[in-house]
Amino acid sequence: MAETLDTGGDQETAATRFLERFAMIMSDSGYPRMAARVFAAILTSEEGRRTAAELAGQLRVGPPAISGAVKYLMRVGMITRERDPGQRRDHYRVDQSAWYKAALSSDEVYRRFEEGAHDGLAVFSPDTPAGARLEEIERFFAFLRSEVPRLMHKWQELNTVPKDG
Repeated sequence: MAETLDTGGDQETAATRFLERFAMIMSDSGYPRMAARVFAAILTSEEGRRTAAELAGQLRVGPPAISGAVKYLMRVGMITRERDPGQRRDHYRVDQSAWYKAALSSDEVYRRFEEGAHDGLAVFSPDTPAGARLEEIERFFAFLRSEVPRLMHKWQELNTVPKDG
C-alpha cells in the first residue's frame, strides 16, 4: 500500500487514486500501462524507492508484470536499480533527471518528423494544401529542436538555485 498519513483511509484512497490517474497520463502519452503504474508507485512512495515485492503487493499484480515494467523503465532511463550493502533485494528508484533526459531525447523524434516533412516537400509543392501542411510541420519541429536545448539550459539554471528554507 502507498505510504501515507493515517487519516482513516481517506489519504490512502486519495493516494491510490492519484497513482492511477498519473499512470493513466503516462499511459495516454505512450508508456506501457504497467510501467506507468510502477513508475507512479515508486514516485509516490515515502522513501522514493520500492522493491519488486513491494510493488507487486501495492499494485496487486504478479512478479512477471513487475519484472517487465522495471526492465522497460530502466531501459528508457526513468528508474535506477540499487542494492543496500549486505542485502539481497534490489530497490528501484525514480531517476531525478528522468524528465530532463526524456525531453532531451525527444530531439531525435523531432528531427525525424522535420526530415520526413522536408522529404514530403520534394513530392508536394508548398503551394498545394498538402505541401503547406508539410511545410508547417517541418518549421514546427525545427522550432522545437532549436528551443528545447535552450529550455533545458534554463531549467538547469532554475533547478540549481538554492531553495529558501
